[in-house]
Amino acid sequence: MKLWYWPHIQGRGEFIRLALEAAGIAYEDCARRDGTDALIADLESDRARAPFAPPYLDIDGFVVAQVANILLYLGDRHDLAPSRIADRYWVHQLQLTIADVVAEAHNVHHPVGVMDYYDDQKPEAARAAAQFRDERLPKYLDHFEQAAECNEGPWMIDHRWTYADTSLFQLIEGLRYMFPRRMATLAPRYPALARIHGLVSGLPGIQRYLASERRIAFNEEGIFRHYPELDAE
Repeated sequence: MKLWYWPHIQGRGEFIRLALEAAGIAYEDCARRDGTDALIADLESDRARAPFAPPYLDIDGFVVAQVANILLYLGDRHDLAPSRIADRYWVHQLQLTIADVVAEAHNVHHPVGVMDYYDDQKPEAARAAAQFRDERLPKYLDHFEQAAECNEGPWMIDHRWTYADTSLFQLIEGLRYMFPRRMATLAPRYPALARIHGLVSGLPGIQRYLASERRIAFNEEGIFRHYPELDAE
């Protein structure tokens, strides 16, 4: 199984890596091995059903793109999702909502133009950050907390971890890096999310991955970027 994603950032590809690492699924992180040029060449290769952008998986020529779609595939093929169809679609629904908040988090520091530098849109970013911190972030976290409280067990759903749990872990990690002051203020409101974050960090596969050089640190080129002037309690 080949994973293609940009080699110098966690980005959206990290949601895929964490699920693979937690499950102990062997994969090749191709661009980290072969470089950005190899990723671009593969992306632009002659495929009938080409992905729009990374991340994507290549399984012997069968290509699956988009984070939620990739995780849906892994859930089906590698038992990373519940067996009941209603539960599977609930996990997928949560993953799509995680994708929504990830997109909004990225737009905080690029509210005007995705291709423009942050320095060229600082006033607009400050306004976007205030709204995200005060309104959108608590709304999303409230939803995930309520979803977690619906399950009788310690995980998001069912009696074991699913890819929704590893994705929530990454979301919380990213938000804590991006908005450390705001997340510290909000933390007491979300005990269930804190519990899931702790459980995921304790999974053997995750522990090994986080301790390895393969876990790239957050940086100001990825989705979650820490600009102190955009954070507040």
